[in-house]
Amino acid sequence: MPSTTRVPFRAAVHRAVGRSVAPRSATAPRSAAPRSTATRALLALVTGAVALLGVLATAGPAGAHAALTGSDPAKGSVVRGAPEQVTLDFSEGVAMSDGAIRVLDPRGQRVDTRKVRDTGTAGKVQRAVSLKPGLGKGTYTVAWQAVSADSHPVSGAFTFSVGQPSKTSATVPQQDKDAGGGTVGALYGVGRYAAYAGFVLLIGGAAFVLVCSPRAASSRAVQRLTVTGWTTLAASTLALLLLRGPYTGSGRFADVLDLGALQDVVATKPGAALVSRLLLLAAAALFVSVLFGAYARSGGEEAAQEEAARQRRDLRYGLSVGGTVVAAGLAATWAMAEHASTGIQAGVAMPVDVLHLLAVALWLGGLAALFCLLRWGPAPTGTTVRRFSRLAFTCVTVLAATGLYQSWRQVGSWSALTGTSYGQLLMVKVLLVGVLVSVGWFSRRWTTRLTESPAAASASARGTTVPTRRSPEGVTARTSARSAPEAPAGQQAGTTDPVRAAQLARQRAAADAARERQEREADPQRSGLRRSVLTEAAVAVVLLAVTTALTGTEPGRTEEQVRAATDAARNAPGGPVDVKVPFDTGGPDGKGTAELEIDPGSSGDNSLELRTTGPSGKPVEAPEVKVAFTLPAKDLGPLSVPLKPVEREKGHWKATGLQLPMAGKWKVAITVRTSDIDQVTKTTTATIG
Repeated sequence: MPSTTRVPFRAAVHRAVGRSVAPRSATAPRSAAPRSTATRALLALVTGAVALLGVLATAGPAGAHAALTGSDPAKGSVVRGAPEQVTLDFSEGVAMSDGAIRVLDPRGQRVDTRKVRDTGTAGKVQRAVSLKPGLGKGTYTVAWQAVSADSHPVSGAFTFSVGQPSKTSATVPQQDKDAGGGTVGALYGVGRYAAYAGFVLLIGGAAFVLVCSPRAASSRAVQRLTVTGWTTLAASTLALLLLRGPYTGSGRFADVLDLGALQDVVATKPGAALVSRLLLLAAAALFVSVLFGAYARSGGEEAAQEEAARQRRDLRYGLSVGGTVVAAGLAATWAMAEHASTGIQAGVAMPVDVLHLLAVALWLGGLAALFCLLRWGPAPTGTTVRRFSRLAFTCVTVLAATGLYQSWRQVGSWSALTGTSYGQLLMVKVLLVGVLVSVGWFSRRWTTRLTESPAAASASARGTTVPTRRSPEGVTARTSARSAPEAPAGQQAGTTDPVRAAQLARQRAAADAARERQEREADPQRSGLRRSVLTEAAVAVVLLAVTTALTGTEPGRTEEQVRAATDAARNAPGGPVDVKVPFDTGGPDGKGTAELEIDPGSSGDNSLELRTTGPSGKPVEAPEVKVAFTLPAKDLGPLSVPLKPVEREKGHWKATGLQLPMAGKWKVAITVRTSDIDQVTKTTTATIG
């Protein structure tokens, strides 16, 4: 029996499929080549995007996003006496735990009290830690670690000196070096990219079904796409939550399962955002199950009964409202913990960021869903493609408006756009969006040529009709106008084997699907649209990688603020100015060194101390010393300084109220007289800030 039934069926398949496709067989190799080329192009672009993401992820911790704009004592400064505390100024809000500011003496021992205090006033972000009393002279190291308000770890270190600089054996703690970098940093970057990709596929795929093609709810390809988006977003969110502790702390992958660190993470704003995202994903799972369950079984737009159509409309309305709420909530988990939540106009920036993310998801996720239909079916109608084209145009308009606002907010100036890493990445992103829009223009051209039904069009060209029949499984399929192959002898009505009949039905359905797929592949309009959409999707993969990199880069406005603060600190007075001048009056005990200290060493009011010491380091008593200041560049001076000897301190003089009217390189003349006839004047320069 098998040998007698398979041959007629094989022949029937060839007749059903071959006759409709045979006239196009000469061109089949040419249609297969572009698909192979497009697939290779997609793989190349995906590989490039992954490589780009790998480079960005392994580039080390970002110099983002809250930045140190100042400190007291200042970086590299020399202070006269030991300070009571160290204060740090930041460009935006930070979270710092006790012990996050470490102050180490020249021997590497901690001299801070570990208690970090918030000392900011009038909108100024400032943190301070008290120092132990009795600090000696030398160079001290300050190492700090914080989490900026936009969820990224930041750290740094600098030195200051008490009295005078010295050698130091202090080293920056390892956890300050590793936070945000290494293996954990790379995995965290990959997780961020996967979260964005999952969000785009989940929201875009579901929205495509509701807005553009309810018929696509029965497509397994679109269903797999949307479910993959949900799974990717859920898995990446859970991974980010576990990685958050070592990412902002120790930097060690072994601490991923540290429950104590996880508890601390949940108490932070980024941790709360990740937990909220997981809860919203539970609601999204229910939404997806209804969308591809009850809604798909309702028959999309093809239900005939009025009551069924009304129930379907109600279900669609409920899914639209619920889906919008869930999608906006998921987008808000990024807005509340990323760049939008900090900086200027945060109250406006967060809802704008939600709109921006939703527009990206509807556009790029819809592209992926459209490609699934074009590649695996059911073939989208011209109405479906035109609906998506209008949706994409709206999304691009929203992206342009919200992106322009966010760019102004994060960059702020042309110099920051061209001279910072954030600005340069932003220009790359704008370029990719431009490429995407240009390719979309070609897609619109193919859309205008698209026929409503490729099978109907091809059948019309052959002068046949395409009736519709329902298979035993209840699946609607288009068949050829030719009669179905007759069953062989012994398989007529009344004597048909039910098992064999079901097998024949499945084989006929497979033959119909194969014929439809070949007709769809042979349609030049749909083939052109499919290649265009594939190119758009490939560019979108790279665009998401650049967007992920932007979230890990310090905003241009902040970087410029830090540069300005650094330049100001560099040009500001660096503390007391010390000047040492050797002298020799020529008389007995006439050799020595005059050491001059000008405090604070800036324009305006200063105090001055002068000490004279002999070659052995012992103080040298001189009957008279004089100091005069001259600024040759401005033809100022000489300005004499009235020195007074310090009681009971041999070789020590002081002066107060020294007015140096402006900054610059001042010429300092020091006159030392050791006897009635032994006297010498030495000159040097002192830079006054």
